[in-house]
Formats: sequence, structure tokens, C-alpha cells
Amino acid sequence: MDAVVKPLSARPAQPIADKSTLKRPTREEAEAAVRTLIRWAGDDPEREGLLDTPKRVAKAYDELFKGYREDASEVLARVFEDVAGYDDMVLVRDIPFYSHCEHHMVPFVGKAHIGYFPAEGVVGLSKLARVVDVFSRRLQTQETMTAQIVEAIDEALKPRGIAVIIEAEHMCMSMRGVQKQGSSTMTTQFTGIFRDDPAEQVRFLTMVRGLR
Repeated sequence: MDAVVKPLSARPAQPIADKSTLKRPTREEAEAAVRTLIRWAGDDPEREGLLDTPKRVAKAYDELFKGYREDASEVLARVFEDVAGYDDMVLVRDIPFYSHCEHHMVPFVGKAHIGYFPAEGVVGLSKLARVVDVFSRRLQTQETMTAQIVEAIDEALKPRGIAVIIEAEHMCMSMRGVQKQGSSTMTTQFTGIFRDDPAEQVRFLTMVRGLR
């Protein structure tokens, strides 16, 4: 059975570290750290197959964690006010993502579903998928990521309600520890209409699950 986190009450998402106080290591320092980890794992970073691994890992980190260099408010900055009177739910479902657990730095992979009721306008549908990427490409917990997505949409659109579901498999649970492959974790957060009207929660869940 999926593990379910109950809908969260509105609260600020956990902030990331203040970038102004962080000194990013050089590429050379990052590569040296990878060589240290290779030795810790029990292998020789000087053998042929591993010689270029530190460079590849440092380059991969630039891509895997590029969310630290992106701003969700900029992604959602352009709002379209002309929606021809449309005032019902907007839903983008099955947004794939991958992230990394901040506790063990191993991946968790899954899908996000985002719905909202417009108030003053809408954003391009691809922007919702990009917001998921902004927060997923950081060291994360699934719970924090869920709250951050809701907060970013709320600040940009001021909608009448937001619903977010994230479901993922965590490699820190599948590859290590209890090693339970195939188990999934679901987190949800509802605001506005979705929080106040259970029927809208049911409709959202039906649209996410039922129209396959």
C-alpha cells in the first residue's frame, strides 16, 4: 500500500540555504572529493576505468542540481489574463521528475500532478512542469518539494485553490536500508477551494486517477 501524507495546512516551504553565504568549491575541489569517495568505496581512482569519473561526476552534478541556479518566480512570471471567462480547474498530470534525497543523496523518481482554479489568469502549461523541475533538481525531501511547488504557484497566480500530488519511489528505501523495491510514497497539499470543499478534492483525484 502507498504511504500517504495527509494534506498539509498552509505554511511556508522550507527555504534553501542563503546563496550569499555559500562559497561554491572549485571544479578541482569537487573532483578531488569524488576521488576520495571512490577510495572510500574501496576502489582505485587511478585505474583506467575511473580516471575520468571525477570530471564526469562534477559535470553531472551541474545538471542534476541545476535547480539551485533557477528561480520558480521567474518561470511563472508571465501570466495570461485573457482566458475567455474560463474559471474551472486547470490540471496538468503525470509530470515526470527525478530528485535526490537530502539524507542519503540517492535518487527518488516519480510523477507530479498539479491542479488549480484560476483567479486573475493562467500560466503556460509547460511552466508548471518547469516549476517541478526547479524544485526537484535540488537535494530534497518529497514533503518539502510538495510545499514549495504549492507556494510558488500561489505567489505567482493567487489562484482560488491549488492541489498537488506527488508520488515517487525512493532509492534510499529500495537500494539500501529495508530494500523494499516497488514501494511508493504519496504526498498531497490542498489550498483554497480544494481544502474547503471535499467534493473538489474528489474531483481532482478522479481526474488524476480515472481518465486513463
